[in-house]
Amino acid sequence: MEHMDSERATAVRTAYQSRPGKRALVILDLADLRGPTTSAIELPLRLYWSSPSRIFDLDDPEKRRWLYQIVLREAGTAHDLTSYLDRDTLIELWPQLHLPKGVRQAWEDQHPVLRPAAA
Repeated sequence: MEHMDSERATAVRTAYQSRPGKRALVILDLADLRGPTTSAIELPLRLYWSSPSRIFDLDDPEKRRWLYQIVLREAGTAHDLTSYLDRDTLIELWPQLHLPKGVRQAWEDQHPVLRPAAA
């Protein structure tokens, strides 16, 4: 099934937990991740409530990693994933992301391209 826009992207709740009581959400097709790759973006309060500023500069590598970690952990809908994550950036950042074990396992199970290369 080809997805034409983020509203038609599909994500599934997995058996893995992103945190106690919240199951990890995984997009079914990485090609649906076409979020911004540069400039500053603001996360909604439902995704990031820990700081007065919810603005992340995607041109700053540390802030970009931080945003990806938050969205992967807190996403509640496919739209959350497609609005803020980019496929190529996710693949590039994946080894550097500090994620709950359940989030990492859920995404690697669905998307083998994210799995670490065999030693």
